[in-house]
Amino acid sequence: MLSAGIIVLILIIIGILVILDGFVIVRTREAAIIERLGKFNHIAHAGLNFKVPIIDRVRDKIDLRVRQLDVMVETKTKDNVFVQIPVAVQYEVVQGREREAYYTLSEPEEQIVAYVQDNVRTSVATMDLDESFASKDTIAKYVAESLRDNMESYGWNFVNTLVTDIRPDSRVRESMNSINAAQREREAAIAQAEAEKIRVVKEAEGAAEAKKLAGRGVADQRKEIVEGIAQQFELLRAAGVKENPESLMLVSQYLDAMVDVADKSQGSVMFMPSNPQGMNGLFDGMRDALLSAGQVQSHSAPTVSE
Repeated sequence: MLSAGIIVLILIIIGILVILDGFVIVRTREAAIIERLGKFNHIAHAGLNFKVPIIDRVRDKIDLRVRQLDVMVETKTKDNVFVQIPVAVQYEVVQGREREAYYTLSEPEEQIVAYVQDNVRTSVATMDLDESFASKDTIAKYVAESLRDNMESYGWNFVNTLVTDIRPDSRVRESMNSINAAQREREAAIAQAEAEKIRVVKEAEGAAEAKKLAGRGVADQRKEIVEGIAQQFELLRAAGVKENPESLMLVSQYLDAMVDVADKSQGSVMFMPSNPQGMNGLFDGMRDALLSAGQVQSHSAPTVSE
């Protein structure tokens, strides 16, 4: 038979174990489901909690952190294009409703996936492909509202719902890439043509301006020559040359022209009239030409009747 001391020791150990069984430590962002004799009793939150030893037990612990569930939805748009739509759902257990979240749905993630797929397919079926690309936020909002309305009673809160992409069928993607490439090439060709057009226009405007300036320069030069001739003529008259001052002026200009020709010419010989009569004939011809030009100009001028 066991001695009394051994029995007492055994009872002490059993008592210690029973007391330790009455304490439950719950970590931060967790909740413990406490059942008593198989029936829900209460929720133990973060920290040190006490339960009735042997009678109460920890059924399970629920993670209260935000979770993320990635769902891939395959569906068809209004214009019969098959697309894959990845949806990211962030959700959590509502504090104070841990009991509903744990006991109501056996597989809450499967239920969430079903709701996401159903709502995405319903939403995308009313849009064509181009519209669906521009409506990712609208689709995500529609899915989030549906999840919130249907899952709130089960103790779940949906923090965020994101439609991260819309992926058409591979053949559709190839066609879209070809269309985009052709459009970019066309835009590049149009831009190049516009640049060439601008260049040609600018060159033409520059050439026209150059011609305009050149013509203005020639006109100014001729004006200066005419004014110089007039001044020389007046100077000769003022100096007392009364008869044929234009002959002397022509001689002076002729000699200046000969000097200029001699300076610029590459030759070493210049042929001149050999007698005074030849020079006189030359000057007479120049004078007659000037006088004829003056007469023609005077006859062509319009007369003003009073």
